[in-house]
Amino acid sequence: MKIENFEDIDAWQKARDLVNKIYEITGKGDFQEDYSLKDQIRRAGVSVISNIAEGFDRQSDQEFIRFLYMAKGSVSEVQTQLYIAKDQNYITSEEFNVLYEKVEEISRLIGGLIRYLKKDS
Repeated sequence: MKIENFEDIDAWQKARDLVNKIYEITGKGDFQEDYSLKDQIRRAGVSVISNIAEGFDRQSDQEFIRFLYMAKGSVSEVQTQLYIAKDQNYITSEEFNVLYEKVEEISRLIGGLIRYLKKDS
């Protein structure tokens, strides 16, 4: 399938789902009261999806790759913040595992896209 819009990118679609899950878990229980962590993990999740979209519309593979690396960095931020949320008992081990698996998949998809773009340019 040809990618014509950023919405066609698997990593963007999965990151959108992740952002929705992050907003869901951070909007309840003790997590919603930890404004700093709540805002930080939300911003990091939004950064993943935003950098994929912005990079795609830069119209150059090199620029797209640069933004994909930023998105990948934000993925690592989300991973770290998930550990903090688990350690503070804001999320269960099961919630952590589900979210961490989603984040890992997004990281793999972004990495694959970077490799593809580097090979193609």
